[in-house]
Amino acid sequence: MTNIILISGLAAAYLVLLSWACRTLPGEKWQVLAAMPKAKNMGGSWDGVNLTYYGFFSATAYAAAAALMVMMLGALGVAPVETLSLAAPLLLVCIPASSLVARVVEKKPATFTIGGASFVGLIIAPWITLLIGVLTGERSGGLQVAPVMAALAVAYAFGEGLGRLACISFGCCYGKPLDQCSALTQSVFRGRVFIFRGAMKKAAYEGGLEGRPLLPVQAMSSLVCVGASLGGLWLFLSGFFAAALWLVLLVTQSWRAYSETLRRDYRGGGRMSAYQVMALAGIVYGGLAVMVFPVSPLPIPKASAGLGALWSAGVLICLESLWLFILMYMGRSKVTGATISFYLNQNQI
Repeated sequence: MTNIILISGLAAAYLVLLSWACRTLPGEKWQVLAAMPKAKNMGGSWDGVNLTYYGFFSATAYAAAAALMVMMLGALGVAPVETLSLAAPLLLVCIPASSLVARVVEKKPATFTIGGASFVGLIIAPWITLLIGVLTGERSGGLQVAPVMAALAVAYAFGEGLGRLACISFGCCYGKPLDQCSALTQSVFRGRVFIFRGAMKKAAYEGGLEGRPLLPVQAMSSLVCVGASLGGLWLFLSGFFAAALWLVLLVTQSWRAYSETLRRDYRGGGRMSAYQVMALAGIVYGGLAVMVFPVSPLPIPKASAGLGALWSAGVLICLESLWLFILMYMGRSKVTGATISFYLNQNQI
């Protein structure tokens, strides 16, 4: 019953959030969260640095994914300190990889890719798990490759789904114009499109598509990823670790490979993008990892124990610190700027 309540609650909260995001975030005012003064100009105004909603939603997605991972491994009896010792090196590699991979593939200095970062994380996760297991003596406990990979996949998919709200707010990862799609696609998505407003939206300055109805690829990706995550979470909490991993990898990575055919933004050269190759390779690699590292017998995870592991001061501080770091790392816009003026309200003096 606890599993059903937990998954149903997450699903309901997510659907409410997604519904609001689809109606609201394509609007012009939902790109810049705040502008901070940096240097004063001769005329008295200030040059500013913009903090974006892209950073806000990305930070929320990272923190939510980390929290879900702590909860899932905690349900297997893994102590939060051991989970965090596993998550820390993964984040130290994946966070910069989100920028580095995008620079290599897209040849742009100020962009991020969750697909590239997740692929790097998938590659290194089994080996970091084995190393942490040796260092902590957890090789026969819950810190085994298969359950850890399953927990990582579920957490990644949930974070990926939430992170797509960042793409809606920034206007990136945008879909094709509806009028360039087939008649069937146009009939299905008529009235269910994204129309981005504002010259600073990426769909506007890169694609020249401001004001045009576009396929809501970001919302579709969000639904697919969160749906796969919740299905994987149910399998994980039922003790089917390999099935949870396979479900999440097959659904999310197959969708990633296919969804690029629905997108209009630049994804690198070639008939098949590097991200599509990474997605398909990730399915194979994840499946082989489970086969190479079989699971020793484990008790059925207890969601209540996982929630208890999550609800501690140390874990909450780590999650809040992660949220703040991602906000500042991914939220400081390099492609937009601001001019800020301050004045006194004379009638309030």
